[in-house]
Amino acid sequence: MKLGIYGGSFNPPHLGHLHAAIAAAAYLRLDELLLIPAGVPPHKQLDDPGAAHRAAMTQLMAQQAALEAKIPVRVSRMEIERAGKSYTADTVRALHEQRPDDELWLLMGTDMFLTLQDWYHPEEILERAGVCAFGRSEKDTEELFAVQRDYLARRFPSARIVTMTLPNLVEISSTQLREALPRGEGGKYLTPQICGYILREHLYGTNLDLKHLTLDELRPVALSYLKAKRVRHVLGVEEEAMRLAEKYGADVDKARFAALLHDCTKKLELSEQLALCEQYRIELDDLERVALKLLHAKTGAAIAREVFGAPRDVCDAILWHTTGRADMTLLEKVIYLADYIEPNRDFDGVDALRAAVYEDLDRGLELGLKMSIEELEERGSPVHRCTREAYEFLKGK
Repeated sequence: MKLGIYGGSFNPPHLGHLHAAIAAAAYLRLDELLLIPAGVPPHKQLDDPGAAHRAAMTQLMAQQAALEAKIPVRVSRMEIERAGKSYTADTVRALHEQRPDDELWLLMGTDMFLTLQDWYHPEEILERAGVCAFGRSEKDTEELFAVQRDYLARRFPSARIVTMTLPNLVEISSTQLREALPRGEGGKYLTPQICGYILREHLYGTNLDLKHLTLDELRPVALSYLKAKRVRHVLGVEEEAMRLAEKYGADVDKARFAALLHDCTKKLELSEQLALCEQYRIELDDLERVALKLLHAKTGAAIAREVFGAPRDVCDAILWHTTGRADMTLLEKVIYLADYIEPNRDFDGVDALRAAVYEDLDRGLELGLKMSIEELEERGSPVHRCTREAYEFLKGK
């Protein structure tokens, strides 16, 4: 197995890091990529928001890289948890001992490559791992790489070294980003999720008031709560909620607000969901205590209220977007159905459901509830009483 090793401060991880990881994975035909945030870099002083934050942002980058590179991408905390300075030689040695049969490749940018001979025990690094260096600016030329390749080949004859020029060059440094972010700049050099994470955690001198966000400010912050694979869905729900709100006269901004936050706790495990329920004193019935899918609507509504200051009707739309309830408000219907029929949904019957929703909202809602009940019963899963009550209420109308 070919394992790529990409270490760095990732303070913060930006699009340059992401594009480099994806391009190198394709170039080397890696089977897996490991991202390793540094603990204490030996070559520079960190303006550090904390290792936990850097690891969390790196995890967001890993999810996006895995989605685009189509290989497993994991984050290792081995250097963060290691005492003392983060020497690459120690990391490569540890990984070689853990995975002796794997082919290791160390990924690095130009500056690191040009000083590799001055690192701590470079001979150990080159004995255990190949090196893939990539140019990260227009100034990184093949001529420069060739000189260093020849030098390293003479000094370390057994070394495996390849160099590449990156497509989609992103000429920005983490230092420049840290300076730009407090001015409200630099977001275009970050994935929306990482940008949102920085804003919601108030890192690098940012000071956004989370309870008074515009929709454009909320969007990256909301996306920062999600796994990468769920981002398309949430943006699709926002798009669908806007269309439905415009057609049926609901508040468009509230519909988009609720749509962006409706899955904000979806990725949490059962224990984490229950901890939030305890924190926010959320009452649960017997089914909700064991049904992970049901809990995220309740905890998501609480986050919308407590963290983002969302009004009651927006919170209720999030609260009922999974089960529905009898006599739903217009906004609740919009969010329930937008979640069901957003453009990325593809299941048997979705086209008929979309047609029904845009012909008559209540008829579409009744059909959606009926389909949900039938699907759960076919799988042998319990149907929440609120879903049955919502369906019966509409049938009675």
